[in-house]
Formats: sequence, structure tokens, C-alpha cells
Amino acid sequence: MVGKGAIAAVFSIMTILSCAARAQGVLDDWSGVKIPAPPPLKTAVVDPKTTALLLFDFTTQTCSVERRPRCAASVPKLRKLRDDARAHGVYIVYSLAIAGTGRADIIADIAPNEGDPILPPLGPDKFINSDFEKTLRDRGVTTLILTGTAAQSTVLHTGGEAVLRGFKVVVPVDGMSSNDDFPELYTAWHLATTARVMDGVTLTAASMISYKQ
Repeated sequence: MVGKGAIAAVFSIMTILSCAARAQGVLDDWSGVKIPAPPPLKTAVVDPKTTALLLFDFTTQTCSVERRPRCAASVPKLRKLRDDARAHGVYIVYSLAIAGTGRADIIADIAPNEGDPILPPLGPDKFINSDFEKTLRDRGVTTLILTGTAAQSTVLHTGGEAVLRGFKVVVPVDGMSSNDDFPELYTAWHLATTARVMDGVTLTAASMISYKQ
């Protein structure tokens, strides 16, 4: 006769095996995952003396109707954002995405002025293997308005790293793009919900950014 303890053990093993069969990982549940509600956008009022506008990787190779149409569609808003920032004396920093490219490859509508710094291709985290942080600190920059052609790459990783290094980060969601909308969605959600990072990030829109007088 089989004891109650043995029966309980068998049921326990069967339950574990059943659960394992049903949940091998998130990929098994992918089609049933519910997308969370979008994080709210907030107005951002920044001090132009301590703010830098980052226009990252907007080159003809990465931001075009053919290569990344969502990026190309964002250019008019980026141009206004840049012009407003420049009018308020905000420090503006550009970057390149691809080795062998230069100043002339940055798209003309938001091209840098002579003297605007341009970071070389550094990958998704612009702080790694660079003096980017020192440059910002030397100018007294404490807040970054971050835009980029690859939301899930440069915006996600540079933005998160900036907060962990003590900067405040303002991310206009209409100034970050990707090949389609899903990477933009999960980048916004990640920046708005991740512990430590979320406390230093303000999700906003380009039209919701203003400057202290």
C-alpha cells in the first residue's frame, strides 16, 4: 500500500513538471503578454546654463526615408528643438554612428554649427571609452535632453547610464526613433519604470520642453 507521503510527493513532482512544461520562458508566453499602459508624458522646464541637448547619430546613413522613415519624420521637430535650444544658449552635442563618417554626414536640417562637439562612433553607451562625462562636467552640465536615431540602442543605454552617473535626463519621445514603433515603446517603458533610472528620467515631447529665464 502506498503511503500518503509518497502520494503527496508524486503529486508535487507532477505539479512541478506541469508548470515547467507550461512555462519554459517568456518566449512561450509571447503572444499572450499584455502590453502595459503607456507612461505619462510630463512637461520639462530646464536651466539652459546647466543643460545639454544631445543629437545622437542623425546621419544620412542612419536617418532617411529609405533607412529609417520614422527618424526622417521626426526631423522637423528635432530642428525646432535644436533651434530653441541654441537660442537659449544650450550646449549642443552631436555624435556619429558609423566608422568613417564625419561632420558632413550629419543630416543637413539639423547640422551642427562650427564648434559644436561631435562624438565619434562609440556604440550605444556614449560614456564608454570616451571623455564625454568629463566634457559635460567641465561645463557644469547636470541635465541632458537626449534624442537619437536608435531608441533601443543609444537612447536606452546612454540615457540609463547618464542617470546612474548622476545626470538628470529629459527624453522627448518624438525625438527618439527606430525601425518600427515597438523598440520606441519598450525604450520609453524601460526608462520610465526601471529602479534608480526612472527617478532621473523625464519622458516628454519636444513641444513640452521649455527653458528657465
